Amino acid sequence: MNNEIKLVSGAMVMLALSTSALVVLPYLQVHDAPPLPGLKPYSSAELRGREVYIANGCVYCHSQQPRAKAFAPDFSRGWGRATVAGDYAYDQPHLLGTMRTGPDLMNIGVRQPSEQWHLGHLYQPRAYMPGSIMPSYPFLFEAKAQADRDDVVVNLPAGYAPAGQVVVARPQAVDLVKYLQSLNRSYPVIAAPAVKP
Repeated sequence: MNNEIKLVSGAMVMLALSTSALVVLPYLQVHDAPPLPGLKPYSSAELRGREVYIANGCVYCHSQQPRAKAFAPDFSRGWGRATVAGDYAYDQPHLLGTMRTGPDLMNIGVRQPSEQWHLGHLYQPRAYMPGSIMPSYPFLFEAKAQADRDDVVVNLPAGYAPAGQVVVARPQAVDLVKYLQSLNRSYPVIAAPAVKP
């Protein structure tokens, strides 16, 4: 009986210490991190696109957290600088991701600023990245015989458009692209002030 009390007490102390180190201390450090000066709030179209991003599970294959040069080759891949807490000030929930089946998307708005590239890539990824395992999202588009005046027509590479039809982006696809283009954290990070001992 005495040993069981010691065992349970020890387990509770270890749980309290690990929770403090892994949950409480990080929360105290970054819970009120202000947005960096270059960060802009999302527009309504970008917020709708963010919902499309979440609904289609993009976060399961793409991360949004480039790491520092010392930890990973993210910078040499062209994914941009390592992110800091202020980069996520307007993100609720945070879409950091845990897998990198596809590339990190935090700075995709800088690497691929073209709306047409994004729309075509969503319609048929292999037209732009041969060998890509990303699924296509044809339900975000509509094939028409003729586009209306307000339609956003997707200019696809030869052989990928349906014969005799044009591919038109639905509003969800346009909003998703606006969200992806807003992922631009290329502004400089302000250095933390020096702490005096």
